[in-house]
This record gives sequence, structure tokens and C-alpha cells, in this order.
Amino acid sequence: MKIFLVSGLILFPIFAISQTITGKIHQDRNEASYIEVIAVKDKYRQTAISDENGNYTLKLPENGDYNIKLIQDGAEVLTTSIVVTMDTRRDFTIEKRQEKQIEKVSLTARKKLIERKADRLIYNISASVASQGMDGIEALGNTPLIKVDENSGISMAGKSGLAVMINERILNLSGSELINYLKSLRSENIEKIEIITAPPAKYEAQGNSGLINIVLKKNQKLGWNGSLTTSLVQTTYKGVSNAATINYQNERLRSSLKLRQYDNEKRSYENYKIIGEDGLVSSDKRRDFSDGIGANLSVDYQINTKSNTGFIYDIGYGHSNMDIYNTSDYFQNGNYTNTLLTYAKHRSKSNQQTISAYYDLKFGKQDNKLSITGNYFSNIPESNINFTTTENSGSNSVVRTPSTVDYKIYSGQADLSLPYKFAKIESGVKFTNFDNNSDVAYQNLINGNYITDPGKSNIFEYNEKNYAAYLSMEKEFNEKWTAKAGLRYEYSTVNGNSVNSSQTTSNSYGQLFPTAYATYKSNENNTFSINYSKRINRPGFRAINPYRWYINVNSYFTGNPVLKPSINHNFELSYIYKGKLSATAYFQRILGAFGQLVNLEGESRISTFDNYYNQNSAGITLSYSDTFLKLWEVNYSADVSYMKTHVFATDAASSKGNAYTMDFQNNLSLNKAKTIQLILNYWLRLPSSFGNTYSYFVGNFTSGIKLNLMDKNLQMNLVVSDIFRQAKSNGEIYYTNSTHFYDNYYDGRRLNLSLTYNFGNKKIKGTDRNIKFDEKNRVN
Repeated sequence: MKIFLVSGLILFPIFAISQTITGKIHQDRNEASYIEVIAVKDKYRQTAISDENGNYTLKLPENGDYNIKLIQDGAEVLTTSIVVTMDTRRDFTIEKRQEKQIEKVSLTARKKLIERKADRLIYNISASVASQGMDGIEALGNTPLIKVDENSGISMAGKSGLAVMINERILNLSGSELINYLKSLRSENIEKIEIITAPPAKYEAQGNSGLINIVLKKNQKLGWNGSLTTSLVQTTYKGVSNAATINYQNERLRSSLKLRQYDNEKRSYENYKIIGEDGLVSSDKRRDFSDGIGANLSVDYQINTKSNTGFIYDIGYGHSNMDIYNTSDYFQNGNYTNTLLTYAKHRSKSNQQTISAYYDLKFGKQDNKLSITGNYFSNIPESNINFTTTENSGSNSVVRTPSTVDYKIYSGQADLSLPYKFAKIESGVKFTNFDNNSDVAYQNLINGNYITDPGKSNIFEYNEKNYAAYLSMEKEFNEKWTAKAGLRYEYSTVNGNSVNSSQTTSNSYGQLFPTAYATYKSNENNTFSINYSKRINRPGFRAINPYRWYINVNSYFTGNPVLKPSINHNFELSYIYKGKLSATAYFQRILGAFGQLVNLEGESRISTFDNYYNQNSAGITLSYSDTFLKLWEVNYSADVSYMKTHVFATDAASSKGNAYTMDFQNNLSLNKAKTIQLILNYWLRLPSSFGNTYSYFVGNFTSGIKLNLMDKNLQMNLVVSDIFRQAKSNGEIYYTNSTHFYDNYYDGRRLNLSLTYNFGNKKIKGTDRNIKFDEKNRVN
């Protein structure tokens, strides 16, 4: 006991006099990020770096008089002194620096390519040579764990869904419009990309999905700038896309106007075969052609140093069309019975709008922050599918299926951030309302007139309300240990009404969604982290709506109005070495998972959705990023996983197996100025199992050249994708009484020639303050 008392008396003064200085650094009314703060007293010297919001924390070993220096880009910008007797807060304001002509620059340090925070992996684009001089979608393609395909979209290793944010605000676009919008961003304006594999409580619990947060650089210069991009795409057919961006910034106002246009065409084929008591060999030859235009206006106004407000308005209009020639041969016990030949014309148009507004207020000495946001989204797609089916007997069926779907979503939320000394606390509430009303008609051509078949037509009315509240806390215990935990509660009410069949569905449910993270940084070279999250995967509107999309008179796709959400439990253990090597081991359990199932009875082929399986999966993801000889930058990654599926409903077969994915990205600078670069990328997935599906080999070899001209104001890219035509989707799907085979290709071999011209003040950034509106993704 005496020993303990003596030890305590010796140690107590040491702990008692160690203090902490916290504060914020401003420059020209903006937060000054990445400023080095140095405190010097006798033999003691402590250093800290301000974060992207200008906040810094200095831990001092003892009380006393300290000299404080602020260093920006290697130059001393402020010197002062401070007397420290207790934990204190000290904010600094530095003057706007004047530009000087210098003969040479000595670079003493560079950010690590990969860093780890409690709840996210950070890829520093500004430290990557390969990611310079390109658009936002190409920069994403160079990011570890992220795969970009202009046909299938953006995906993350181990995740079935993905949302993209700009500066912590959800980007309310999807599909081709998302791709075209990200192309309008420039990598020179991107500071880093954050990969959030297990989103914390602040974000929606919806989906087995990850988040990508694109953090733009903070700049102080005022004026105009912009860019013009045009691209020519050659597959079987030609396609074009164009984008223009204009940004303006003054002392208080930041604004961006982005315009987009595309006109694409490609040839695809889909082959589907069923071997069982009832057999089918189906072949689709397709011509897909689409076009669209869109605009996005963002305005942010700084009312004073503590508050700002803004709005975003996005409008998009487009067509999505297909011409399909289908041949379907039917069999009974292996014996041929009939053939149906169908020619179908799919014509659809959509007009969608998103309106978002926000108000941010900072208050208190600790820069507490309150954010209030409102969103509204509407989309009224109209489609008409006309098809003619001919049987062996020579009889024809002429059908048209006009449909109108009216989507409306609105939401409101409030988020509060309290950066206390003992911990950072975040809390918030949100309400979301979904309305989906659809009218789908099935009309037969009889004696020159189209007659509606009420048994195959449907009017469906759907409403869903979600209420959510969350609380999270993040604590930095010392320089090595950081922890974060949160709890989110969501309550939903669902009502559906199928007017023609008089079928109504009603459901309500509430769930708690905990999240937990811990990070240990043993030294500058080694960082470990562990996290857990629970999430919910709600079905999209198309999976719920019982309307039918017909392939021919006997085959159709339909939704299931009684479909229920599934629950996901996610565990991850990660390690980062020297900011270059990242390793993650993960485990996921899905309960009540739903998916699309195909059932064939005679000549009637029905594709629908059902909750039919539970699944356990575990895997390891490795990524390595480095630069050799200052000219060759590599980003290599691999994912190996094991999956076991237990089917508890339908005749889908339970299965287990492995999956293997690898990605090799190489960027070679062919001159010292790095204005000529060669791209050599290869992505592949070995034969792998997913659910009750076994996928064959698929790969994509991409090569091209990138030129930066006119002092990097003009960029030209020439890239050829899928050179060896390996980007096919083919494999087997297992049922207890049949095996299904699929073989699809969507014109993946593609030549892309793009030109981008940047004008004006290149250091201006647009507002890009897109609002968190996760629910919109469920419309697709």
C-alpha cells in the first residue's frame, strides 16, 4: 500500500501539470487547414497539424511560457507567446499570403497516400501522381477498394451498394447522371477521398452499402473559373458526352453551375438457359440507346463568420430506349415443344428534379455546429413497351404496355455537433416520406383496337414514412488510442394498395442500429482499427411494386409488395503500414436477405423477388499503393472471401464457395514534367460464388495515354477499355430442381477520347455542398 501511495504522489504532479491547447485557425474568413502549430519551451517542442476544418490540438508536457509558431507551406506566418496554467483554448488568425515568384522549391515532406481514422480509410489524392490531371470519375478509379465501370457504375469491395458524398453531403444523382457529374470535377481540386466501409450512426442505416466522401481543397482566391469537357466514345456505335462547369466566389458567396449532356448507344446480348423438367433457351439481341441533359446549380452564402446558408437545384431530363429481338425455345423433359419470336420496342422518358436547402450555425467557444436541411425529389418516368410475339403455329400477339410512375420523396433533418474537450458528440433527427404511385396497363391489339386486359394491368399506391434519431461520441484518449461509438433508431410505417387486385399491405417496424470503432496507432508506421455496424437493407420501389414488365406474352418481371427488409451485421479489423499497405479482415452476417428469383412453369417464366436466405461471409482485402523512381505509381488490391448461404424458402439451392478479385493499376510518367503518362490497368475476378450463383471468370484490361498541355490547362485522354473482351457476365444459378445458365455482354470494349479545358482562376472551388439524401437511391 505504501508503495502505491508513494508512486501515486510521484506521478500525480506529472499528470496534474500536463495541459492541452485546442483552437481553430482562420485565414481570410475561412478555416485554414493543414497549418503546422509548434510550441517550444526550453527543451520541449510539441507539434500539431490543423485538420481540414482548421481545428488543432496540442498536448503540452508541463505548465509555463511557450513560444508558438504557425507554419504554412514551409513558411512562418505567425509567432506569438502564451502562458499555460490549465487546459485552454486559443484561436489564431493569419493574414492572407501574398504570392511571390521563387526560383526553386524544396519539398521536405509529403502526405501519406493512405491514412486511417476511426471510421474511415483516407486516400490522399493530392499526394498521388497518378491521380493528377484527370476528372473525378478517373480519380475514383485510382482509389483503393473502389471499382469504376461506366456500364455498371461505382462499387466498393465487399459491398452491394454505394453512395457518394461531396464534403460530407450526399450527391443526389445516380447512374449515368452520377458518372457525368463526377466527370465535371477535377482532381486538382480534390484533397482526398474517404472510403467509409461501415458508415457511423450519423448516416442512414439503409443498405449493405459503403460511402465515398470526396473532400475538395479549400482555397481563398476570389473570382471566376470553370472547365469544358467533351468525350467521344466508340463501342459498336458512337456516343458523346459533354460537361461544362462555371464557379464564382467572392468574400461571402460561392456558387457553381454544372451542365451535362450525353447521347450513347451500344449493342448488347443476353442469353439465358434453364435445364430441368421445364426447359428454356432464351436469347436477347439488344440495341440500347439513351440521351439526356441536366443542370445543377449550387449556391452557398456566408451570412457571417458563424453561419451560412445555401441551396441546390438539380434537374435532369432523358430517354432510355431499347430494341430487343428475343428467341425463346421451350422444352419438356428435354424434348422440344415450342418457339416464341418476339420483337420489343422499349421507350421511356424521365423528368426528375431535386431541391435541397440548408442552414449551418456555429455557436459557443468550442464551435458547436447546428445544421438544418430540407430535401425534395420528384420523378415521373413514362414508358411504353410495344412487342409482337409469333409462335410456331404462325399466330401473332401484338401488345403494348404503357405505364406512368410517380415518385415523390421529401425529408427534413437536423444535426448537432458538440466538440467538447472530453469527446466530440454528434446527434440528430430525421423524417422522410416516400410516395410511389404507378399505373401500368396491358393492352392487346384486337380487331385494330387496343383492349386493356385488367388481369394483367395494375394500379399500385405506396407510402412509406421513416423516423430516425441518432447519438454518437468520439474520444481521443491519447496520441495512440481513438474510439467512436453511436446508436441510431429508425421507425418505419409502410402501406401499399394494389387497386386492381384489391390487395393491401401494411407494416410497421422499429430497429436500433449500433456502431462502434476503435483505432490504435502504435507509431507513425503502424495503425490498427476494429469496427462493428448493424444495418438494414430495404427493398427498392421496383422490387416492391407488383406491376409487370413483359418480355413476351408468357414471360415477365414483377415486384413483391410483401417483401421485407434484411438485417446486416458487419465486423472489420484493419491494419495500415507506412501509409502504403492496407489490410482488412471482415465478417458479415445477413438475415432475411432478398433477391430476384426465376421460376419456369411450362412456357410461363416469372421473375420476382423474395426473402429467401441467410448468409455468412468472411474475407480479406489487401491494397498497396506506392511510387517507384518518382515515375511509376502503382495501386494494387486483392479481395478473397468465403461465403455460405442457407436458403429457408423457395426452391433456390443453399450453397457455399469462395470469391477472388484482383485489381492492378499502373501509371507511368514518360517525362520529368509528368505531362505525358501511360495507363496500364487490369481488373479480374476468378470463378467465384455469390449466394446461389457461381460466376465464371471476368476481366477488364484497360490501357491509354494521358497528356497535359498548355500549362496543364488542356488535358487529353485516350483510353481503350476491355481490350480482350473479357468483361462478360456469365455463370450458373442453382435451384433444387433446375440449373440456370446466363451469358451476357454489354459492349464493354470501348475507346474513349476526352478533352478538358480549364479556364479562369484554377484555385477556385465550386460549392459542391450536396445534401445528404440517401433515400433517393431506392428509386432506381
